[in-house]
Amino acid sequence: MEHYIFLLFCISFFLLFLHRSSAAHRLPPGPFNFPIVGSLHRLGSYPNQSLFELAKTYGPLMTLRLGDVTAVIASSAEMAKQVLLTHEEAFSDRTVPDAVASQPNHESTLAWGVGVGMWRNRRRLCNTQLFTVQRLNLLQDLRHQKVQQLIKHIDKQRVSGSQVNIGEVTFATALNLISSTIFSTDIVDPEYSTAQEFKELVGRIMGMELRASDSKARSGDFLDLLLDQCEENESYFTRQNIKPLILDLFIAGSDTSALTTEWAMAELLRKPQVLQKTKRELMEVIGSGRAVQESDINEFPYLEAVVKETMRLYPGAPLLLPYKAKKDVEICGYTIPKNAQVLVNAWAIGRDPTTVET
Repeated sequence: MEHYIFLLFCISFFLLFLHRSSAAHRLPPGPFNFPIVGSLHRLGSYPNQSLFELAKTYGPLMTLRLGDVTAVIASSAEMAKQVLLTHEEAFSDRTVPDAVASQPNHESTLAWGVGVGMWRNRRRLCNTQLFTVQRLNLLQDLRHQKVQQLIKHIDKQRVSGSQVNIGEVTFATALNLISSTIFSTDIVDPEYSTAQEFKELVGRIMGMELRASDSKARSGDFLDLLLDQCEENESYFTRQNIKPLILDLFIAGSDTSALTTEWAMAELLRKPQVLQKTKRELMEVIGSGRAVQESDINEFPYLEAVVKETMRLYPGAPLLLPYKAKKDVEICGYTIPKNAQVLVNAWAIGRDPTTVET
């Protein structure tokens, strides 16, 4: 047994030596990597925070070996620009987790799809059919309706003396907003119960795939637009690959919105003076006689600052999604090797004292 352990150690050391001698002088700096595990032990329970601390020692572009994966972490706005903009094409691939790769048609998602052409085609459709000013204006009444449902629910809980789980109810509100935009129906009822309503929704959605041929009977929602794309010649879209795209929109639009709202409320409760100033601004502009409208947003500079500060401190995806180098890429005199996993630490960038006033 001792001979076996010694042999394993020698092999690991030899492979590590070959790796470091051939590439270490070109890679960005980083901590010492142990055989086999590399620097996995340095990540801890909060990798974004651990990597932020390591960047203070090794710089805004550093290398860690996570098991057998070479990982490069960008921890400053300039390094993020190099990865996301200057060398966008070179880092357009994804390191896809096994849990995602095991799902059907994962390559058709916005988050995990590879291939710049197909990804841009999906993004273009979302930008032109969901996120344009005209489309957002058309959906303003829908957003107002969902917010009013949320306020009504919170007020009802207040009167009864019940606690309100902010994360849960904002998540449900975001789900309803997205599902109404895409499917013209709610997932969760106004009282925010879930199980039976969600089950019934699935049945309704499956029936809506069999939409009427009469255009007047269509809802004109995002699902209709996607199904129209499926019928066009030479289109990237099929009935199979629009499902992952819809799932992307649900996940990205609901969980992140709920988390941001929950963090904002938590920070306001921790800082009573900020909460009072925010409430004072609302009362001065709106008063107690009417509800806030989207057209009022520009009148709330302090509230807008609260939202932006929350997003700076608590980004929805602290490390963004992992990128993968399609080829060797040189950044600031260092070489990012082909197939290296590249992470952008948005959490660290939001706390970079060289770019953020504290």
